[in-house]
Amino acid sequence: MRIISRKTLRAFQIRHPRVRQPLDDWHRLVESSVWETPADVKRAFRSADFLPDNRIVFNIAGNEVRLVVKVEYRFQTVYIRFVGTHADYDKIDATAI
Repeated sequence: MRIISRKTLRAFQIRHPRVRQPLDDWHRLVESSVWETPADVKRAFRSADFLPDNRIVFNIAGNEVRLVVKVEYRFQTVYIRFVGTHADYDKIDATAI
C-alpha cells in the first residue's frame, strides 16, 4: 500500500516520542501489504474499526493513539486523515475528516 502522508505521522512522533516505534511498525506493515477489501485489513489488524467512506480507525500503542485513514483499495493507497491521542480522537468526528 502507498501511504500518504508520512509527514503527519512524523509530526506526531516528534510531539509524542514514546509512540514512535508503534507508529513506525504500523507504517512498515501497511506499506508492505496489499489490501483489496476490508477483510484484508481485518486479517492484519483485528482491532481495526471500520467507518463509512472506507475510513478505518487503528488503535496504536495499546489504544494510546488513534489513527484514522481513508483507504482507496482500487489504487492501493492509504490516506492518513488523523493521528492523535485517545482524548484528541474523542473531540473529532472521524467520519467527517
